[in-house]
Amino acid sequence: MREKDLERRLTEYNYPEELVSTIKTLRGAGYDAFLVGGCVRDIMLEREVVDFDIATDARPEDVIKLFRKVIPTGIKHGTVTVIEGGMEIEITTFRTESGYSDARRPDKVEFVSSIEDDLRRRDFTINAFAYDPLEHEFIDLFDGVSDLSKGVIRAVGDPVERFREDGLRPLRAVRIATALGFEIEMRTLIAIGETLECFKRVAKERVLDELRKIMRAVKPSVGFEYMRETGILEIIFPELLEGYGVTQNEFHAYDIYTHSLYSADFAPIDKPLVRWAALLHDVGKARTREVREDGRVTFYNHEVVSVRMAMVMLERIRFPKKEMEYVCNLIRWHMFNYTPEWTDSAVRRFIRRVGVDAVADLFDLRIADFHANGLNLGFPPYLDEFKKRIESILEAGDAITVRDLKVDGNDVMKIYGIGPSEKVGRVLNELLSVVIDEPQKNEREYLLNLLREWAQREGDED
Repeated sequence: MREKDLERRLTEYNYPEELVSTIKTLRGAGYDAFLVGGCVRDIMLEREVVDFDIATDARPEDVIKLFRKVIPTGIKHGTVTVIEGGMEIEITTFRTESGYSDARRPDKVEFVSSIEDDLRRRDFTINAFAYDPLEHEFIDLFDGVSDLSKGVIRAVGDPVERFREDGLRPLRAVRIATALGFEIEMRTLIAIGETLECFKRVAKERVLDELRKIMRAVKPSVGFEYMRETGILEIIFPELLEGYGVTQNEFHAYDIYTHSLYSADFAPIDKPLVRWAALLHDVGKARTREVREDGRVTFYNHEVVSVRMAMVMLERIRFPKKEMEYVCNLIRWHMFNYTPEWTDSAVRRFIRRVGVDAVADLFDLRIADFHANGLNLGFPPYLDEFKKRIESILEAGDAITVRDLKVDGNDVMKIYGIGPSEKVGRVLNELLSVVIDEPQKNEREYLLNLLREWAQREGDED
């Protein structure tokens, strides 16, 4: 894309009325006001703009006086959020920063009157733009448009200084390169490895936020490869590196590490938890690898080991517990070995183990796993057959969980003469086992009689 074409998109863009009104208000009060950062970049790339950010020489207290609804989101550092017509617009005073003792926040912020001084503190050249949509003034001090047209991520000024200012910036460079399909310029790439001590001090929650964004890219593998090359991966997920260069068997063209990355690529982009499961589903393979006497390579029970490892890895980056459990459940059952000889009862037990809500995602994981083996063997027909059998059972309304039973915990407590306890759950699961084998027995009267029989037998044994 030519540089002039990129700049022309700024003048042709249909800016929201609320945004234009906000800039006019600032201008009408005698202040400068520019769109800055990622929103300018995304307009030129014709990507969806998520947030509009304005930089101005107006002080936060001046901005507060100009607008009716203002939230002091980061007033200490010169940032407030204006709500105009229901739209949230972040406005920050021109500033310079110095001292980054915690590798995140500046120790000192100084307000300045020049947009040029403000742009010099930005992280990357493609984020260091300023644009005035009223006067169509475009400021690009660091040749960012050239980098944008070439698809390059380059730090503003000295990359080592930029990365020491905020320890998260190395991972941000990786994330932006992955999301945009850009390359990280060599000097900037080398600087990542030189500033890993700063990265180690970054809060795990911030790291997770960047990793989530990488997982939403078309090819997360690009980001993980950058992380491996720069040393970031050794800090975040050293377990993934255990599979680097470790060959598999006749069913795989790639080593364990590469297969895992490609599996994440092939998993649905709109299913982030499936992508996490795809990334980690084989992480236990290196620890379970054995070469038999006949030369065959096996990985027995690697899915169990992978679950244990995935839990440690996800806890390390503060992954939410429920999401972690869901991901690990997919990993645990990704090696299902369906054959046409399975009875309907066996299919129902499979659905019960995996969870009704997780079955479709497990199939997506299995398909991603298959496509990432690199052998182009064609789509396995048994998956389609298995899927149809599962759909048929679900459409029939067969009981799969205790919630599907025609009796509930209250019935159990009444017949057994007990209060809420683990025993109630155990009895319900025993009833479910009966019904899964013989769905026609899921009738209230039959199950009540069965409960009475069990309770009577238990009483006789006591």
